[in-house]
Amino acid sequence: MIVTLTPNPSLDRSISVTKLNPGEVHRALDNRVDPGGKGVNVSRALAANGHATVAVLPAAGADATLFASLLDEAGVAYDFLPLAGAVRTNITLVETGGSTTKLNELGRPARTGDAASLLEIVDNHSGGADWVVGCGSLPPGMGGRLYADLIERAHARGVKVAIDTSGDALSAAIAAQPDLIKPNREELEEFVGSPLATLGDVLDAARAVVSQGIGTVVVSLGADGALAVDSTTAVHAWARAENPSSTVGAGDCLLAGFLSAVTAGASIVDAIGTGVRWGTAAIMLPGSKVPAPADLAMVAVTVSENPQLSSPLSESSLVSASTTRKGSS
Repeated sequence: MIVTLTPNPSLDRSISVTKLNPGEVHRALDNRVDPGGKGVNVSRALAANGHATVAVLPAAGADATLFASLLDEAGVAYDFLPLAGAVRTNITLVETGGSTTKLNELGRPARTGDAASLLEIVDNHSGGADWVVGCGSLPPGMGGRLYADLIERAHARGVKVAIDTSGDALSAAIAAQPDLIKPNREELEEFVGSPLATLGDVLDAARAVVSQGIGTVVVSLGADGALAVDSTTAVHAWARAENPSSTVGAGDCLLAGFLSAVTAGASIVDAIGTGVRWGTAAIMLPGSKVPAPADLAMVAVTVSENPQLSSPLSESSLVSASTTRKGSS
């Protein structure tokens, strides 16, 4: 079983347009609302593929009612900390061809005790769990220690921890030595303080992080796939999304796929192939809809244990050949 913590959840409204022209009036082609936040997306992807999961997040009032309805529909078990105003509304504009522009709210300012209350709920579900996963941005004022505390508490229970965040929260988490981190290229660049122009640059940076006591580093590279690195292995996997629809949540699905595989006993080589398959399949679906087994069957993945280290990376930060413009999630 995998427990996810999403301290800054959102209701994600995706609106499809033919082409985004700033300053002009647009006619929506389609729209949908999904329960969001990175950890929620991980749980949704796991549940869609038959894996046991519990999503922990703050939500109250009408937002909690809608969130619960959407999670019930997705088959995701959940436990809410009742905090009024804790659910953001994020807007994604999706152009024909998959290019996305995101507008993400910051979230409700944290209050004293919020972090401790969330961690207590995670503790209630982590006994016997395979993984605890902390994902996404932190609400304003929560500080950068939440995920570090999550790591320490889960490890005290003998539970593995994966973290997907950025900035100060990522730095604090790495210092606490989680079992896995999943930055994207830009987040890893920010952490190491230098540009990563080639696959070799990413590999060197990931190995430097592993040397700090991190078990596995999975770096999502957009159109260039993903790189997984541990103390003995570096493996690169990639796939192409045919007819990309939306990139929202693709990296979260990648993480969910990777964790589903390692939980089942897969090697890092097989797990990164699974992760890229899940992430690529997500791009071919609308909004932040997560892939089911039939969607995964449509994706062919190439895996190499001998990455072409001199290969320059594309400018795209997606898991497939399309483009995005995003803020923090």
